[in-house]
Amino acid sequence: MSVTMQAVVKSQPQPGADILQVAVPSVGPTEVLVRVQAASICGTDLHIYRWDRWSARRVHPPLVFGHEFCGVVEQVGAEVTTVQPGAFVSAEMHVACGRCYQCRTGQSHICQNVRIIGIDTDGCFAEFVRIPETNIWKIDPAIPVDYAAILDPLGNAVHAVLAGEVAGMSVAVVGCGPIGLLAIAVAKACGAGPILAIEPHPYRQKLAERVGAAAVLDPSKTDVVAEVLVLTDQVGADVVLEMSGNSQGVRQAFQMLRRGGRLSLLGIPSKPVELDLANDVIFKGAVVQGINGRRVFETWYRMQALLKSGSLDLSPLITDRLPLTDFKRGVELLLSGNASKVLLYPNGSPA
Repeated sequence: MSVTMQAVVKSQPQPGADILQVAVPSVGPTEVLVRVQAASICGTDLHIYRWDRWSARRVHPPLVFGHEFCGVVEQVGAEVTTVQPGAFVSAEMHVACGRCYQCRTGQSHICQNVRIIGIDTDGCFAEFVRIPETNIWKIDPAIPVDYAAILDPLGNAVHAVLAGEVAGMSVAVVGCGPIGLLAIAVAKACGAGPILAIEPHPYRQKLAERVGAAAVLDPSKTDVVAEVLVLTDQVGADVVLEMSGNSQGVRQAFQMLRRGGRLSLLGIPSKPVELDLANDVIFKGAVVQGINGRRVFETWYRMQALLKSGSLDLSPLITDRLPLTDFKRGVELLLSGNASKVLLYPNGSPA
């Protein structure tokens, strides 16, 4: 095995990224080295690439970024016992401290001291990535590589959809970026209906229809709250999944929720959002949840079971497959809005 590898590196605190030769990570006694088969570009990676206010505060170059991937175990540390070279794996990229209140009470997905691989330490936009043994997830061989590369965002969608009852219920998904689209597919697989998608971008509107939305509403052209009420016999949606982080979208999400309904919030607003708490939360008796990452590892078991069942068709959402060296092109496709999940292959092409 070579001592160097090709990687996408945020080498300077400024917009852009470089394709560089860097050292292959060495593994400690409780770590695993994974040869990356496929990686996926996420919205967080776009923030790092553009070097916005958040990334300038959080990220410390030089950094190999990327945190959605799958691959094959290349090497294991001396104390690793749960996985062996050759295993097909992905990983939970949130590394919890194991010591804080949340970690000690079964809520490690919201660890106070979390470190994220690909943001705080070197990630998976490379030929190899180093992962703690405790974070490795062994993937059923029946799951295709392309699906295995997007388990991280799929887990976000599964966490949001299944944070309450959904079967036989109307679901409104506000914002049809990749996780919103995955949430539509998951809600459909779990028996929800009708599923109503709220999205202004024409390309994403078409994808929402393909993955199972019964109706797609454009907030730039219509009163989506009024439309949701019409489509739910003036009751409102039983479940609303807010995936946009857009301040208007967040307010509309609260307004289209039925009395006693569930609102799960995953989209991240760029600034504080003003709400009508009296009418949209208190008098409604609304159940409001913040969704952060995936429940470790409960969500992983659930999403693997859904994938093995054959009920989830994610193929429409994987819109582009590129060599790792074409990372910049992948970013441009995503920023245009005319792509959903862009996969990168360190070996140059899909296996």
